[in-house]
Amino acid sequence: MELTLEILTILFFVATAAGFIDAMAGGGGLLTLPALLAAGVPPTQALATNKLQSSFGSFSASWYFVRNGIVSVKEMRLAIVCTFVGSAVGAELVQYIDASLLTSIIPVLLIAISMYFLLAPQTIAHKGKQTISEATFAFCVGGGVGFYDGFFGPGTGSIFTVCFVAIGHFSLVDATARTKVLNFTSNIAALLFFILAGLPIWELGLVMAVGGFIGAQLGAKVVVTKGQKWIRPLVIVMSMLMAIKLLWEQHQQWLLSMF
Repeated sequence: MELTLEILTILFFVATAAGFIDAMAGGGGLLTLPALLAAGVPPTQALATNKLQSSFGSFSASWYFVRNGIVSVKEMRLAIVCTFVGSAVGAELVQYIDASLLTSIIPVLLIAISMYFLLAPQTIAHKGKQTISEATFAFCVGGGVGFYDGFFGPGTGSIFTVCFVAIGHFSLVDATARTKVLNFTSNIAALLFFILAGLPIWELGLVMAVGGFIGAQLGAKVVVTKGQKWIRPLVIVMSMLMAIKLLWEQHQQWLLSMF
């Protein structure tokens, strides 16, 4: 693909918006990954480049929350380790999947995640008693969601947040802060494996990383419950539209191959 100034500019602003959204409610990858695919980036490279740019955004938000004492990295050591391992396994596995198969899977996963956001209960804003042990939570949620993030990625932040609220019974702000720490962990783990495989498009990823970093800093400052009232519908609509677009493109390619 040819990296024109127009493409770089558009993806910079998409990454800025995604970083802003992701810091507040997660789901920023539902904007950046489809945008990379629409720009003509091959599926596996799109996943790798998306991990490169999102690592900066998740670091930006994590740094903000840790710096302001909202979350303690020390208290999350076990969850961080499980998330890292899970993401690394997912990132390694996805490299062995045929690109055409991956292209077919992505729209289906986008629709599934959109339905999850549409049907999942709204998160609450109070803290209660955790229903499972810290070790079980770290292994199941950290390892499981980390694997998903390494394998695919979009919506990881929202899934982590819902788990922290629904299972861990953390307040929305605490859940969001912890989500960013684990999201950064899974991003870095997957990115390391993608770099070793030579997959990220560095120029494109770094331009988007600047936008994501700026957006995440802004989003972290406005982490409030009201934000989800419009972010959640936005993520659902955008992911559904992008999934439909990708499915339509696949349909057109199939029709062309028939003649």
